[in-house]
Amino acid sequence: MKVLVVGGGGREHAICECLSRSKRVKKIYAAPGNAGIASLAECVDISVMDFEGLIDLVKKEGIDLSIIGMDDPLCAGIVDAFEAEGLRVFGPRKAAAILEGSKAFSKELMKKYSIPTAEYECFDNYEKAAAYLESCKYPTVIKADGLALGKGVYICKDKKEAMEALKEIMVDKKHSTAGDKIVIEEFMEGREVSVLSFVDGKTIKIMSSAQDHKRAYDNNEGPNTGGMGTFSPSPFYTEEVDEFCKKHIYQKTVDAMRESGREFKGIIFFGLMLTKDGPKVLEYNARFGDPETQVVLPRLRSDLVDIVEACIDGKLENVDIEFEDNAAVCVVLASKGYPVVYEKGFVIEGLDAISKEEDVYCFHAGTKFKDGKIVTNGGRVLGISAKAKSIKEAREKAYKSTELIGFENKYMRTDIADI
Repeated sequence: MKVLVVGGGGREHAICECLSRSKRVKKIYAAPGNAGIASLAECVDISVMDFEGLIDLVKKEGIDLSIIGMDDPLCAGIVDAFEAEGLRVFGPRKAAAILEGSKAFSKELMKKYSIPTAEYECFDNYEKAAAYLESCKYPTVIKADGLALGKGVYICKDKKEAMEALKEIMVDKKHSTAGDKIVIEEFMEGREVSVLSFVDGKTIKIMSSAQDHKRAYDNNEGPNTGGMGTFSPSPFYTEEVDEFCKKHIYQKTVDAMRESGREFKGIIFFGLMLTKDGPKVLEYNARFGDPETQVVLPRLRSDLVDIVEACIDGKLENVDIEFEDNAAVCVVLASKGYPVVYEKGFVIEGLDAISKEEDVYCFHAGTKFKDGKIVTNGGRVLGISAKAKSIKEAREKAYKSTELIGFENKYMRTDIADI
């Protein structure tokens, strides 16, 4: 079959790599893709938000299945648009993608259905939010309600930081309309774990756990980013945690969405905090995580196409999902200055060398072709993922492999998976 992957980052590169292992896939297309994805797929220069252009591509090329990687088109209704044309597409419809598209919605859903999460208040008025900050407990967390490229969450240690964050979101509109409404919630302490899952509307099957590093600098310092590295599985996601989440979080979320008239088919990403009072939901995403996908899918033993089609057809209960009994670590190579100000357009050296390394993957996040060479084209440039028997071995392999890659202003954290 022919498959289209919509998106152009490291997550989509990992999806394409996984699809390339399927005996059922004859050809992969990516829109818009990137310089790394081009080695696996035919990249077509169509924006992820150009639904008409994407639909025309699918019809023209006879594409059998489309997989939506990114949050923006999902929340804007790309699945609805594809389905209206009778096309097979994987991802939640617009009404279900609100699970990620509105943090206020997801918090209210959790409250209504008694799904464990932090205490919170929602505001769409700056003055009322500022008044609330006068008396709330610190540290506190302020979140832009809408999509903000993973950068709309502020952990504020005192009132001064909170007021600055509030102004940045609601007055300065740093995240545009995503900050028209905000959530102010209780700060939770504990280990943060990510769990991706496949959902067919009624059945949910989780993938191997992962753990992300969001802050820009070592020791979890600096601003939040889209993710500076990750590892899988998380040693903190124990059998006890798994049993609790299956009983109180995973299936309850799927049932809550269906009962709310928002049946969810696709990927639900559970951002969990393992607190002293038990696991609680930090956030939901309505698609594969980035960079979690870069350590989870390389370990997937089952055929991704079989799973995706089972989700679309409501037959996930009939599919067994298997992962390799090993570990993976991903180290993100970024442009110095990310996520604030950084330069692009630098030639990347060493890509041929790293492609020869066994059980090492070089996932392109922000790259493009220029004058016949591959150059940097984003804040996060590459994700170097490595598999091994243990997290420690995978970490050593990943960091050793980063030494093969060179580009001007190359930056990475040095403590990914240092547990």
